[in-house]
Amino acid sequence: MPVLGAAQAPTAGRESEMDIRRIEESFQNSTDKKCSSAGGGMVSSAFPDATRAGVKMLEKGGNAVDAACAAALALGVCEPQASGIGGQSLAIVCVAGKTVAIDGSSRAPSLAHRTFFEKHSRRFIGYKATTVPSTVATLGYLSEKYGRLEWADVVEPAIGIAKRGYRITPLQHKLQADSLEKFFRVRSRSGARYILKGGTVPYDVGDLFVQDDLAETLRYISQNGYRSFYHGMVARLIDKDMRLNRGFLRREDLALIPEPVERKPLSRRYRGIRVYTMPPPSAGDTMLLVLMMLANLKQPFLRGRDPQSYHFVAETFRKALLYRTQRKFNPVTYHHVDPKTHLSRKFARSLSKSIRDSIDPELPLRDSPDIEDTTHLSVMDGEGNAVGITQSIELVYGSKAAADGLGFLYNNYMSAFEFENPNHPFYLRPNSIPWTSVSPAIIFYNHEPWMVLGSPGSSRIFSVVSHFISRVIDGDDSIDVAMSKPRIHCSLDGKISIEQDEHAHEIVRHLKKTGYKIDIRERYSFFLGAIHAVLKRNTGEGFQGVAEIRRDGTAEGPD
Repeated sequence: MPVLGAAQAPTAGRESEMDIRRIEESFQNSTDKKCSSAGGGMVSSAFPDATRAGVKMLEKGGNAVDAACAAALALGVCEPQASGIGGQSLAIVCVAGKTVAIDGSSRAPSLAHRTFFEKHSRRFIGYKATTVPSTVATLGYLSEKYGRLEWADVVEPAIGIAKRGYRITPLQHKLQADSLEKFFRVRSRSGARYILKGGTVPYDVGDLFVQDDLAETLRYISQNGYRSFYHGMVARLIDKDMRLNRGFLRREDLALIPEPVERKPLSRRYRGIRVYTMPPPSAGDTMLLVLMMLANLKQPFLRGRDPQSYHFVAETFRKALLYRTQRKFNPVTYHHVDPKTHLSRKFARSLSKSIRDSIDPELPLRDSPDIEDTTHLSVMDGEGNAVGITQSIELVYGSKAAADGLGFLYNNYMSAFEFENPNHPFYLRPNSIPWTSVSPAIIFYNHEPWMVLGSPGSSRIFSVVSHFISRVIDGDDSIDVAMSKPRIHCSLDGKISIEQDEHAHEIVRHLKKTGYKIDIRERYSFFLGAIHAVLKRNTGEGFQGVAEIRRDGTAEGPD
């Protein structure tokens, strides 16, 4: 079959024709604070209380790191389906002109062995499914090294939210209902007791949700420092809870403290615009590879509604995702992948040229796993600092088991290890780190942070983030328009997920003819990620922020 024709001829190396004035000046605020402007900084997160926690730090004189850490801790209270102090957090940070990736991966407990996970379900639900939580260590490290405010000030908003409660949203009611059966599969019903109403049914929309035990745990951490989560009372209670419920996590695992590792971020230009993102174990390299392949298309073709452009984007996603699955890379134990090779323009051009005018049958037509839920927040301040944090407890509501007396859910990151092939970089070993799909990014313009963004969405994160970036840079879309446009994703097995809109019928008909399996999703599908992005204006004063329509969040900033 031929490759794509002259209309899609490579244009690699071309500088961007991006109209930054149009992008920034066409932005429109919304009354629901999904799209907002502010003068002194901007915070975008998946829950209003968490966004306000970040804004409060900026108003107290804190920097973007203080605001991001406060918002992240608050999200663990307000959005327990996606994150919490029982999970892990990874970040990309630009502070005082220094850009660094913060690898806050969790760790495998020393007692965990592959023989215990031959029963597949043990990787997903229950006490055996959890790794050593790293979110507290990561946020504490960020606050201590790069923040300005006292740790107690940063934790205080999360304590207050847990103590006074917040109102259950329609999305949370739905997710609780969807997870009922899995909560009840945990024999102790510990997660159900903390998350469900009376431990048995979903909370109704508008119900007040109070978390007294979590408030006390956060207060303890606030008063005694973030390391106290891994020593002393909290560690003893986790150890006791795990022993009673035959879990693997022990005080000895916690005592090692999963301090994050500072890594050099990956960076490439997309049509002359510099993009920084997380290196492995994240999927930042996959997201950059997509952009480098898209750079071989003319911008008018990408920003149009030609059904053939959807085919090219879908095949780009497939080829980039296949390369990720074939080139597993763990920065702790394996160093055999050179980003200069697999993120070279020559390599990206060769992949682009290999795209045919129909679906590539030589790519695997197998199902790909898709399990996790995540959350992302973005922050910028008036001093030029920028932070993006993506954090997760893996599945929706994690392992469905909770730390008795401590109020938080354990993650289920044991599902992100390899159990069969000892040569696999993410094969389960004591203190090893899991694979992850996150790809938070900072985009620079005129050598300064211009935009911070990221998304949840499991294996779809790289496609959601790269497509958003393309819509801004190639389509001259303001970030509110780019966030709200219909999304697509194509998995390795050739199944293309596409949101309904007025043009969907013609596009779907073409994609079926091209050979794809079609997965029609409702408009603003929860399945297709959740962009939280902030932007510092270059053509005027102030900041702009967007919070995903698909989730409960807001974007706000101080004046």
